[in-house]
Amino acid sequence: MEDELMALPRLVPPAAGYDAHDDLRAEVREFLADQLTSGGFTPSADAWLTGWNETFTKALADRGWLGMTVPTEYGGHGRSHSERFVVTEELLAAGAPVAAHWIADRQIVPSLLKYGTEAQKTEFLPRITRGECFFGIGMSEPDSGSDLASVRTRATRVDGGWTLTGTKVWTSGAHHAHAFIALARTAPLDPAHRHAGLSQFIVDLRGTDIEVRPIISMNGGHHFNEVILDQTFVPDSMVVGEIGQGWQQVTSELAFERSGPERWLSTFALLTETTDQMAERRIARDADLGRLVARIWGMHHMSTAIAGALERHEAADVPAAVVKVLGTTTEGDIADYADLRVGDELPHDAGFRELVAHAADQRPGFTIRGGTNEVLRGVIARGLGMR
Repeated sequence: MEDELMALPRLVPPAAGYDAHDDLRAEVREFLADQLTSGGFTPSADAWLTGWNETFTKALADRGWLGMTVPTEYGGHGRSHSERFVVTEELLAAGAPVAAHWIADRQIVPSLLKYGTEAQKTEFLPRITRGECFFGIGMSEPDSGSDLASVRTRATRVDGGWTLTGTKVWTSGAHHAHAFIALARTAPLDPAHRHAGLSQFIVDLRGTDIEVRPIISMNGGHHFNEVILDQTFVPDSMVVGEIGQGWQQVTSELAFERSGPERWLSTFALLTETTDQMAERRIARDADLGRLVARIWGMHHMSTAIAGALERHEAADVPAAVVKVLGTTTEGDIADYADLRVGDELPHDAGFRELVAHAADQRPGFTIRGGTNEVLRGVIARGLGMR
């Protein structure tokens, strides 16, 4: 039993259809082991959101693990979504600090490949692949979180481009990032067609007409920001896709945001350490830990299935919403499980306590970011034809 507990979380073995990538998975694990030995990073919960480490990002880029699905003509590596998934899964399972490149590689790359102009692809994709260009997401607003149709940031047509005025919140990494893609209204809100009149723009976050204000978490952490746009000029060359088609573009983009392994692996490093603590008899044995491992195994299969669907260019918005709801609930339950047991009479080392505390601090956001689970249940119900 102890051997099984020790082995289970060293990440779940490859799913059916991924056996061809065993060598790649082993290569990533070897890299991560070397990084841990050399002190390159300390495993953490929610590291894909809070672990900003540009040195680590550059090390990944040097190995060809950024821009993996970017075509070679844009400086990428022309590899498959399934190969990228393997790399991503291993990084997240190790609690590696991948926040610097995360949004650019996960979300901006497929968006630009699908909707970007030739000039945009040429400018941004090679830099993202080299780990030299970092992005944020400009969707959420005050009083307009999961209900993106109610955004109030407006874009006004001017000579040579547009001026954007409004406020974006919960913008992860905006104080470090070079740019973000902002969703704005280019036409007045029509109550009968709330999703019409929205457009997307690439906004330079280092411009003088932009203010980035920190949002400090209760634990003193800073990764969220408020971004204030005040008549911010965006040239026509930085319009993403078509004016007025922002909603269709965003919903396509959200499938990448909601279905990835970060929606169920944010606390995997904690799950690993918790099984070690149980194997060492520092935590009393119970069946609940096995249930959590089983749920992670199920999420692994669901998420890899959606990765395959995205690779085949199939619609995956509803399955992605399902993964997001189930996955974020699972990773939150892992945080709760460990938090409830860290106060046991048996001693725990400082590293484990710190990992538990960080996971508990981050836990409230799991089911909110990327669309609240309450809203996504509505998406799922509508997608399944339920009334």
